[in-house]
Amino acid sequence: MNRRNFIQASLGIGALSAVGLEALAATQAKSVGLQLYTVRDDIQKQGIERVLEQVAKLGYKQVENFSYNQGKFFGKTPAEYNKVLKDNGLKAVSGHYTTGRSTKFGMGDGLTRNWEKAVEDAAAVGQKYVVLAYLVDDERSADDYKQLFGILTKSSETAKKSGLTLGYHNHDFEFTQKVDGEKPYDLLLKNTPVVMEMDLYWVEKAGEKPAEYFAKYPGRFPLWHVKDMAKTPQQEFAEVGTGSIDFADLFKHAKQAGLKQYFVEQDVCKRPPMECIKTSIDNIQKAKWG
Repeated sequence: MNRRNFIQASLGIGALSAVGLEALAATQAKSVGLQLYTVRDDIQKQGIERVLEQVAKLGYKQVENFSYNQGKFFGKTPAEYNKVLKDNGLKAVSGHYTTGRSTKFGMGDGLTRNWEKAVEDAAAVGQKYVVLAYLVDDERSADDYKQLFGILTKSSETAKKSGLTLGYHNHDFEFTQKVDGEKPYDLLLKNTPVVMEMDLYWVEKAGEKPAEYFAKYPGRFPLWHVKDMAKTPQQEFAEVGTGSIDFADLFKHAKQAGLKQYFVEQDVCKRPPMECIKTSIDNIQKAKWG
């Protein structure tokens, strides 16, 4: 082989090696989602376009929406919002909604208010899930829960017509309350067809064990909120990988749980939210789990 051929061959091998390394890195990168509520203040100050650009640059691939109202996501029509997502290589897999039963905190459209339109718009931006995010404190009586079972069943049927799945996102009160001697969370699993978006932080804050629920209701937990708990007496929210929650153990049960997508969320940040979500995704990408 002459010198020219040798150099060409060497360059070819080098190029292949670079391509191979890039492909390997791509396959190793985890598909991590973000609940956009974490960066709500940034959205208000900077606008959704700028925030999604930053979120994508940090390595997030999926987002979970919130703040849908009057046919708009973050003040944008489904078509406008969909373009912002696509421009940044992001997919909106899921979205958070309210029941629409309470006007507290300015609640807008939800399961009992303009739900068909909400579901249609969710499908238009590519969502696969529509999730009941929270019950305000005036929606938590025994009668409220019993009414909720019917609302969830009916809302689930509406979601299915557009190819979407209805879910329920928990906090801790679903475990600490009792309705007819049972935890509301158990009653929701028994009396409704919805899937669960398990917020791992709140389950552990309530003193429960997520794995026990995965074993009792296999396949019912396709969505998780991956949120850490600070190693302090206050057990405040913390960046993923810096707290006390054993995610490595929890992810061993992912198949049994039926996990399809997980989202980083940090309700309250002590540092700028963008710094917090960077720490979280960096730690997830380095971890053996996820």
